[in-house]
Amino acid sequence: MSVSMDIDPDDVFRDDDDPENELFQERDASKEQLVYLVDASPKMFSTTCPSEDEKKDVTHFEIAVRCIAQSLKTQIINRSYDEVAICFFNTREKKNLQDLNGVYVFNVPEREDLDRPTARLIKDFDYIEESFSKQIGSKYGILSGTRDNSLYNALWVAQALLRKGSAKTADKRIMLFTNEDDPFGNIKGVTKMDMMRTTLQRAKDAQDLHISIDLLPLSRPDNEFNMSTFYADLLGLEGNDLAQFKTLVGERFEDMKDQLRKRMFRKRKVKRINFIIASGVTIELNTYALVRPTSPGTVTWLDSVTNLPLKTERSLLCSDTGALLKESPKLFQTYKNENIMFSADEISEIKRVSNGHLRLLGFKPLSCLKDYHNLRPSSFVFPSDEEVIGSTCIFIALHRSMLRLKRFAVAFYGSYTHAQLVALVAQDEILSASGQVEPPGMHMIYLPYSDDIRPVEELHTDANSKAPRATEDQIKSASSLVKRIDLKNFSVCQFANPALQRHYAVLQALALDEEEMPEIKDETLPDEEGLARPGIVKALDEFKLSVYGENYEEETESIGKPSEASKKRKAIADNATKQYASYDWPDLADNGKLKDLTVVELKNYLTVNNLTVTGKKEALISRILTHMGK
Repeated sequence: MSVSMDIDPDDVFRDDDDPENELFQERDASKEQLVYLVDASPKMFSTTCPSEDEKKDVTHFEIAVRCIAQSLKTQIINRSYDEVAICFFNTREKKNLQDLNGVYVFNVPEREDLDRPTARLIKDFDYIEESFSKQIGSKYGILSGTRDNSLYNALWVAQALLRKGSAKTADKRIMLFTNEDDPFGNIKGVTKMDMMRTTLQRAKDAQDLHISIDLLPLSRPDNEFNMSTFYADLLGLEGNDLAQFKTLVGERFEDMKDQLRKRMFRKRKVKRINFIIASGVTIELNTYALVRPTSPGTVTWLDSVTNLPLKTERSLLCSDTGALLKESPKLFQTYKNENIMFSADEISEIKRVSNGHLRLLGFKPLSCLKDYHNLRPSSFVFPSDEEVIGSTCIFIALHRSMLRLKRFAVAFYGSYTHAQLVALVAQDEILSASGQVEPPGMHMIYLPYSDDIRPVEELHTDANSKAPRATEDQIKSASSLVKRIDLKNFSVCQFANPALQRHYAVLQALALDEEEMPEIKDETLPDEEGLARPGIVKALDEFKLSVYGENYEEETESIGKPSEASKKRKAIADNATKQYASYDWPDLADNGKLKDLTVVELKNYLTVNNLTVTGKKEALISRILTHMGK
């Protein structure tokens, strides 16, 4: 007799992209296809809510349109390969391939209805609020005494738009904006039941085609959007799922852009790796990047006549004969007065120290893992049964054992030329009233080798010398100052890279022909207004007084004499200022002649304008062009 056991009854290790019935057929979606479905009924224009950044109230239609406009600008920079369509329903005019009433697909010339966002689309959509009533118009599409069903038609049009491409290569979604929780409220009897049934069936047909439907309900603080009336059935929500969704309904309208942006950016797999546990036992894992540095794209040089990207080719010439070398030159290493020759393939093979797999070495208590062992941001690993059936079962067994015994796994992993030790730390699932906070899985922490660890250098190695010590009064005043300027609820997610945001703002202004560059708020600047509060000023003065005494200003002057390093930096800056004046920088940028300058000459511009001077020549030119707004 055989007994089967469900090792993961709650499906906590099922990937979000897995089909319901086949865990091992995971979809590796490479891009997203999204249809914005916006309710344009008169109720969307008549219902208003307060706005913090404007004196007058804004309508629900304006909120929806501005959310979409902001997300399009974000998407064209972060994920330009995704495809979007914008569709209004409950409209006076109709424009769709199916010729259905009450549905208008917004688009611009030379672009398919479902396509990548373009600058022309964003520019025209920015004026939709002004032109909507004249060109498209608002009209209730579900009326008593008629069989018209604009919501059914809208879902049909959206589903038809998303027929493009395969469900295996694209993540298909419909994002619905509406403030009407009962779209069939004015219909009675059998007609209402029939229209509800056909609309729910249309939504189910879309979901059967792997098209997910997201709802962003709009409601007033005094009039909550009732999901149970209709949309809970359309989305297939019940029980705990419905309760979790209702928490989103009560959120403030000002947070809707953030909600939309959070839903826009979904997890993307970095790579798939094999985890060798023992001889003959290998499972498959997917890795996800939790933190990845973001930098402006590289500069692409264009032909001044055709405007096409230039292709760079490199040829090697013999220094003696001037002949073109057809084969790659060999490199050599001197050994005992003899040059040992190596080909490029031989050098590549010598450097190969890993096969790219993850190989388990053993387990250690979690207390052995120190904070300073983190060399760089960790990766997150999650099991996959796509190629190796049974990987999830083995992973769950390891995961639960490591949590129970409070141990982490030590493994050997790395690329072909940069192998290193890693620690696999199990993370349990964390849930809250609003849903999953942290998923279950393992963090892959990159560990240092013994060669990488640097001991702490003692400044006072002489046992007879007396090291300075802070007094109790100094410690007390410092503690008071720290408490005064404490950052409440600090998170790195609160801070955007100001240099990167300025770069994107310049690109946006150029692409959309905007007369003024969008205002960029630098969240890294100190809060001058907050630091000027009497309590903080008093705490700062008390700290200075406890450290320097009554005459701390005079002491500051005495210890503030310029050092040799500061004198050298000042000399470099003065020289850069002189050299900077001898160039016509705007003319060089406009004519593409910055590439003719040397790195030293380019750094003169960066030094004078207090910009970073590190990086390769292309990076320096990109930094100069960004600063000049070119």
